[in-house]
Amino acid sequence: MARIDNEGAGTLRRFAGIELGGTKIVCTLATSADQVLDRQTVPTTAPEETLAAIEAILAGWWAQAPFAALGIASFGPVDLDPGSPTWGYITSTPKPGWQMIDIAPRLARPYRVPTAFDTDVNGAALAELSWGAGQGVQDFAYITVGTGVGVGLIVNGKPTRGFQHCELGHVRVTRLPGDDWEGACPYHGPCVEGLVAGGSIKKRLGLDDASGLPSDHAVWDTVAHTLAQLCHTIVCAAAPKRIVIGGGVVSGQKHLLPRIEPLLRDSIAGYMSIPDGAPYVTAPGLGDDAGPLGPIAMAMGIAAEDRS
Repeated sequence: MARIDNEGAGTLRRFAGIELGGTKIVCTLATSADQVLDRQTVPTTAPEETLAAIEAILAGWWAQAPFAALGIASFGPVDLDPGSPTWGYITSTPKPGWQMIDIAPRLARPYRVPTAFDTDVNGAALAELSWGAGQGVQDFAYITVGTGVGVGLIVNGKPTRGFQHCELGHVRVTRLPGDDWEGACPYHGPCVEGLVAGGSIKKRLGLDDASGLPSDHAVWDTVAHTLAQLCHTIVCAAAPKRIVIGGGVVSGQKHLLPRIEPLLRDSIAGYMSIPDGAPYVTAPGLGDDAGPLGPIAMAMGIAAEDRS
């Protein structure tokens, strides 16, 4: 776990990281994964109010001592094409009011430092690759199940890239017999996110808070099955050597994670040789620090590239 240390970092290089989530923003200043100098949380409200709060935090850190690089990991979809006029923007997000919002250019503009921008889940995947459950493998998948469902797919040590980042949380999968609920995703209805994200579970059940549901509630059968089907899709598409699943929905229901790998293996039915030995589907090694440390890993990575 990261350690908060407010006594300063001497001559060590400082890295600033901003993790933008659907409900909160975590701002981290660190010299390494285990040397966190400051961490501040800002609620995700209206874009202008939220970004102004982040800008104030960055300015305060810079006034103390310049940071060497900036990492920004955001909920999405986002524009990751460095040649695009909207690079660094949140684009077609389902979050009201946040469509086509300038994130990375605005936050980075006052600071002449290398800046990395990616999705929040890709950031967490890079943190797990460097310091957590992804250590020792160059091909793995990180799934987060919380406000939304995101997948960071790491191939040969880097997040996959095409015309955009992958959006595997929005695939549709085989459902349990009798489950015909319409789903909550405004774009795809009963996609994985529309079925098992935190808000989707609450909408399905008509609840304001689903955290107190007992472990034998039928909705968890749907969640475990749906996530196993998502893992099936990931295995067939990319054959990662490990799958890591985090996020508030899974971490808040400890019975869920152990159910997913057996369901995945039953679904694959021996067609592919899923690695044996250590658990193939596992929890984040960094726990709740995976998300906040993601942009730190990104900042350290781009600083190293800039030096080479």
